Amino acid sequence: MARWFDTSTLVHSVRRHHRTILHKTGRWLAAEHPGLTDPTAWTRQTCASWVAAVDRMHVGDYAVRAVSSGCGQPLRPRSKDAHLSALRAFFRDCQEWEWAPRRFDVQRALATPPAIRALLGPDPRVIADDLWAKLLWAGLNLEADDLFQTSSGTFYPLELVRAITVTWLFSGLRSDEIARLRVGCIRWQHDGTGIAADSQQVLARDAVCLLDVPPHKTGTAFTKPVDPILGQAIEAWQTLRPEQPKRTDRRTGEQVDNLFSIRARAVPPSYINATVIPMLCRKAGVPGTDVRGNITSHRARSTIASQLCNAKEPMTLFELQAWLGHRSAQSTQSYAKISPNTLTRAYSDAGYFARNVRTIEVLVDRDAVTSQAAASGEPWQYYDLGHGYCTYTFFEQCPHRMACARCDFYTPKTSSKGQLLEAKDNLQHMLASVPLSDEERAAVDDGQAALDQLLERLADVPTPAGTTPREIGVPATATLLPIVAVNQGKG
Repeated sequence: MARWFDTSTLVHSVRRHHRTILHKTGRWLAAEHPGLTDPTAWTRQTCASWVAAVDRMHVGDYAVRAVSSGCGQPLRPRSKDAHLSALRAFFRDCQEWEWAPRRFDVQRALATPPAIRALLGPDPRVIADDLWAKLLWAGLNLEADDLFQTSSGTFYPLELVRAITVTWLFSGLRSDEIARLRVGCIRWQHDGTGIAADSQQVLARDAVCLLDVPPHKTGTAFTKPVDPILGQAIEAWQTLRPEQPKRTDRRTGEQVDNLFSIRARAVPPSYINATVIPMLCRKAGVPGTDVRGNITSHRARSTIASQLCNAKEPMTLFELQAWLGHRSAQSTQSYAKISPNTLTRAYSDAGYFARNVRTIEVLVDRDAVTSQAAASGEPWQYYDLGHGYCTYTFFEQCPHRMACARCDFYTPKTSSKGQLLEAKDNLQHMLASVPLSDEERAAVDDGQAALDQLLERLADVPTPAGTTPREIGVPATATLLPIVAVNQGKG
């Protein structure tokens, strides 16, 4: 294991995480397979036993020290996948470097079970809008009294803390990228011409602020537009920043001037989680945790990406991918989460209910009801078809409802009876929802051609009066039932 740790080219933090899991695997072997001490002796059956053990493992199992939180709880799906991924990486390297024989296929023998993979998905852990707004307010109104005090005063100048805070709130960068920003990373453009703006143009409304991001874990350096308030905060710190010695960038090996550096020491990436976020939560009066867990530096990246995706004029997936600096759009989908409000608006705009159900106005003749004439068969309920009225009680079940066949239940509005009905002032207005078939929906959506097809299909279908449209002699260009919009205000 030590030989693999010294040879692997994975990032140091990832190697340490894998080594912890490999130690746990060794303790599992000592308990379940005491005679198996050499990795080269592993077989496919041993791999199957380890996969089953991970699937049933609990927090604290095979640990050296007692776990403070969640001890005894089943491992989460992401933790199970991490346990299997670490062992896959170990055996893959051992086989590639010819340290162990290829006795099994690593990707298949140590694959994450489908039941666990099904539970893995994007989980951006977006901060709620109201909580995020309070953190933004706290960051934009940061003062010297808000900084944590030491025995000798504040550890960092206010301008430095403010620049780091505003960068975290507006840039959508990882904490490592923020700590590795370089002097001169802010550039200004005016009128979109690419010409650098002078100090007066910086404050202009149409000035564009560009932020140069150093190479990161998934790609090379790139430039992204940011809010001008971020550029102003960084320039305020650059003006006061004392001359600092160059430092070696741990990713590129270059000698660079770190923007957030003072007293010959760079601000560590952990400063945001350890100091900035608790300071903002204290000033804003909000807790450091929410229903999704602790508020961390990386959750700001997810929050900003989701807000850009759910804006009134949202970024496209590829625009957001370029802004976040992702190499693939799949990574961007893990950060950008569609909010319930956006999903609700899109669902409403799709008109699913309106597409399948049409609303028609219903008139009730109260005179016919109160005089008990309706009991003797006199019509009392009228469906307004636009061009006439239908008195068929079960109108919503009539196959001709979207293309009236002018049967005995139909009364044209141009007739004396129709005019008398309109003249009555004691009619009660209601609305009835009528579900549509596929043919009727096509007639509504596609116009006359679909209507003609509907009429042809209904030509020999009996109307409620018993006769068919062909027997009635309805012309081929019958009138389509108009769509009546739903009016919630009518009683």
